[in-house]
Amino acid sequence: MNRVFCYSIFALLAVMVVAMNTRSFADDAAKPEKLLRHVVIFKFKEGVKPSDQKMVEEAFAALPGKISQIADFEWGTNNSPEMLDKGFTHCFLVTFKSEADREAYLPHPAHKEFVELLLPHLEEAFVIDYWASK
Repeated sequence: MNRVFCYSIFALLAVMVVAMNTRSFADDAAKPEKLLRHVVIFKFKEGVKPSDQKMVEEAFAALPGKISQIADFEWGTNNSPEMLDKGFTHCFLVTFKSEADREAYLPHPAHKEFVELLLPHLEEAFVIDYWASK
């Protein structure tokens, strides 16, 4: 074989190896950032009216519009067929980008106002926070 051809193949392979082992800015942009999840699960007192539950749902869902540190929010009611809910019916997922954002959320006046609205209807709450991993 011709030396120029061999050198060309060698150079091409070297470039490919370097390219495969080099992180690009596009890789960094495609990676999701780590997010802090704040999971809140409610069991309402027996006899709480559906209209009062709806009021609590709407008040919680309004918090992202009042507290800028909330990066994302979703909620739903239990529909698991496993029968392991122990009477808990509502799950709310509040997402933060940092612990500092969560620290600003917890004592925020809008959050405290929501808690005051909630408490007369609440039997029990379960809360867990975690850093999301994929």
